[in-house]
Amino acid sequence: MLMRTDPFREFDRLAEQVLGTTARPAAMPMDAWREGEDFVVAFDLPGVNVDSVDIDVERNVLTVKAERPDPVGEGTELIASERPRGVFSRQLILGDALDTEGVKANYDAGVLTLRIPVAEKAKPRRIEIETTGKQRQEINA
Repeated sequence: MLMRTDPFREFDRLAEQVLGTTARPAAMPMDAWREGEDFVVAFDLPGVNVDSVDIDVERNVLTVKAERPDPVGEGTELIASERPRGVFSRQLILGDALDTEGVKANYDAGVLTLRIPVAEKAKPRRIEIETTGKQRQEINA
């Protein structure tokens, strides 16, 4: 009997997207939070050399690429291989409320931390109201 859809094939495709394969490792895990006037993003990149990390911002898309090389050289026998290696990539779409010109990066203990400042136009400000009379009032915006 000919089957048009194979549920196991769809499950395999989903598992590859979540867990990755040796040819295409899974996406790097991250946490994101707001801390004062900064938006902070932390990526887990254990075993990655800082020289292999590349961070780009184009318009409002931030791209992080990193590479974890194969730890074994030629002539060695690999007994177990559970750690993903190869090129990792992650893209974040940043809102207009963030200042992409002021992104700062720090790499420590296998964690890449990006600090993205909140744009001045997105910060709360006071708007003064002018009246035709002699009273002046302020309204918080």
